[in-house]
Amino acid sequence: MKCVKIKVNGIVQGVGFRPFIYRIAHTNKLTGYVKNLGDAGVEIVVQGSDINIENFIKDLKLKAPPLARIQKINYEYIPPRNFKDFKIEGSSRIKGEGNSIIPPDVAICDDCLKELFNPTDRRYMYPFIVCTNCGPRFSIIEDLPYDRDNTSMKDFPMCEKCGEEYEDPLNRRYHAEPICCENCGPQYVLIDKNNVQIPGEPLKNAAVLIDKGYIIAIKGIGGFHIACDARNDETVGELRKRIRRKAQPFAIMARDLNTIEEFAIIDDEEKEEINSYRRPITLLKKRDPFPLPDNLSPGLHTIGVMLPYTGLHYILFHHSQSDVYVMTSANYPDFPMIKDNDKIQEIKDAVDYFLIHNRRIVNRVDDSVVRFVDGKRAVIRRSRGFVPLPVGKTLRYNGIAMGAELMNSFSIIKNEKIYPSQYIGNTSKVEVMDFFQIALNRFRSLLNINDADLVIRDSHPLYNTSQFGDKLGEEMGVEVLKVQHHFAHIASIMAEANIDEIIGIAIDAVGYGLDGNTWGGEIIEISNSGIKRLEHISYYLLPGGDLAAYYPIRSLIGLLSISYDEEEIEKIVKDRCPDAVNTLKYGKQELYLILKQLQKKINVAYTSSTGRLLDAVSVLLNVSYERTYEGEPAMKLESIAMGGQDLEFKIPWNKGIEVHQLLPQIINTRGSKKNIAYSVHTSLAKTLANAAIYYAEERGIKKIGVSGGVAYNQIIMGKMRKIIEGKGYNFISTTEVPRGDNGISVGQAYIGGLYLNGYVRRDEIG
Repeated sequence: MKCVKIKVNGIVQGVGFRPFIYRIAHTNKLTGYVKNLGDAGVEIVVQGSDINIENFIKDLKLKAPPLARIQKINYEYIPPRNFKDFKIEGSSRIKGEGNSIIPPDVAICDDCLKELFNPTDRRYMYPFIVCTNCGPRFSIIEDLPYDRDNTSMKDFPMCEKCGEEYEDPLNRRYHAEPICCENCGPQYVLIDKNNVQIPGEPLKNAAVLIDKGYIIAIKGIGGFHIACDARNDETVGELRKRIRRKAQPFAIMARDLNTIEEFAIIDDEEKEEINSYRRPITLLKKRDPFPLPDNLSPGLHTIGVMLPYTGLHYILFHHSQSDVYVMTSANYPDFPMIKDNDKIQEIKDAVDYFLIHNRRIVNRVDDSVVRFVDGKRAVIRRSRGFVPLPVGKTLRYNGIAMGAELMNSFSIIKNEKIYPSQYIGNTSKVEVMDFFQIALNRFRSLLNINDADLVIRDSHPLYNTSQFGDKLGEEMGVEVLKVQHHFAHIASIMAEANIDEIIGIAIDAVGYGLDGNTWGGEIIEISNSGIKRLEHISYYLLPGGDLAAYYPIRSLIGLLSISYDEEEIEKIVKDRCPDAVNTLKYGKQELYLILKQLQKKINVAYTSSTGRLLDAVSVLLNVSYERTYEGEPAMKLESIAMGGQDLEFKIPWNKGIEVHQLLPQIINTRGSKKNIAYSVHTSLAKTLANAAIYYAEERGIKKIGVSGGVAYNQIIMGKMRKIIEGKGYNFISTTEVPRGDNGISVGQAYIGGLYLNGYVRRDEIG
């Protein structure tokens, strides 16, 4: 008889891991025990013959539950003990090394879905139905170990029947911490704006109201959504007015895949992703003609769609005549999604009714958003279904990375892993910074990070996250490292791919540069010899600085000023895009002021931004005049360009990449708007790709990567890949880490490791 103590790290809590161990121990005729070790994984002790222990370890590695992710197994032989059978012991309360990983919130499984609509099942039509293989995890957890009394389910004592299932190792709900039923679990109520409860079945009544054209706030797993009938053009328009989203695309939820295929084109990879346990919002190409209201995503060729992922959603569709709902986050632009019942009055002007439940949401978590770009998944917003899983790899140290200002997430660095937070949002808002701090404190507690070797933040001195990082470093007595925005974009590729050198193409909107200018179109080398900015888009002027982000005619005028004088610019603008002038607050008067600003170089910024270039072209082609949401003009330009023909525009590359020379070619071309827009994308892709290849060849580096907000562009990424791979180089882009600013903290984390290990210096990174 031999006795072995085994310690397992990874995603091993909340995924049915202990009952799995119980079963394979019995199958292999072993005695001993299994228990959770707080935040340090799972401990197993098994005793039996050599061959049975060997088979047990094989089963442990090969047959783990579908949601489990084993990252490390350590075992040692210990003296035999007097075990009579195999048991599941209570969890340890001792804080460990923070190696245990909490699983994300998981969509309802097929077994629970069958029970949900089985009239003989005791959880028939109960919206909170869950088992060990599905349901909320991250959104309800307060502390580790992941036991019921460390979640918001502690407010709901189990009834006798649920308790029996919970204690039965052979039951699918054994130690499913959110286990409950109609008799002991959370409940929904439907109330009106005056807090008066509507009698009857809450979910059925809500579905009927949606069918009638009403707008309802619905509390889900990670926060409130605002829902209405997506086929009702009038209701969709009313929702836009109420929630102050002039043109921002609405996410929609469809009853099933067959419904989606009626209005969107979806390939096998997209089907697999949209139907995965993550159930993200997936951007799909609209069918032509598009049978739903254009107002769902005006001016775009894509629509963001998700499938139901909780019992609640399936029950609503069961009672509803509509098969497509708008299902958008319940918040006004740039504010956090509402998650608490006592905050619903903040959105009372936007909705007609509230469908709420009485379970606390501990951790706010938005829907994740993905898009398939050139055949690869590109994560736009990493949140529900992904978080809090780690991504990538960094050198061994403990640290905290603050992330960017917009589309923020922070990251915790521990045990060579990077743990990005859920999507936080626009941290220039006080309310979002409050959310940032609450979420950071929760992550630090869950990962047991009290001390750190480094705090990393963006090099922009005025970001709230930068100032908070400085303050945090001072409080912890820890060094604070500044990292340039686009260096972090490229480093995020290296963290995910686990590589040590790259030539990176950063195509982005704006980021504070080392020379004090605004960067956004860069060729960057990161290797053991350091970090270098090798090439960039030639600087052009942004009159009004950040105002150009909201009024892209300012970017256009700045680019035109390189090739045209004041009188010529005024004529081009009035002839080519007169309506753009009307978007300016003071119309023609403001146009003249902008021209004077350029002439006298007053209140102007120098930029190499790719995003602002695309914004400018969008104005020149009369596609979009105003940015009402992040990336709007460039996204609409891409939609116009899809399916165009290449007119072979040229971008000279001499002392910088001279993108301003695109504009005379556009102005002097009589081709269709589609072809011109397409040619702008392809010419930009060709020039940047060839510049990267030049430097990769010069430095003997075989990997070329692309990141930044423009790396979601289908045309640019497809063209770059074709050119770069055609020359024999590895083309890399991320599939787990967001390519936009939501992934910045991961790159900051990676560069922090390079710095601590002496590969880069402070003066060259921020």
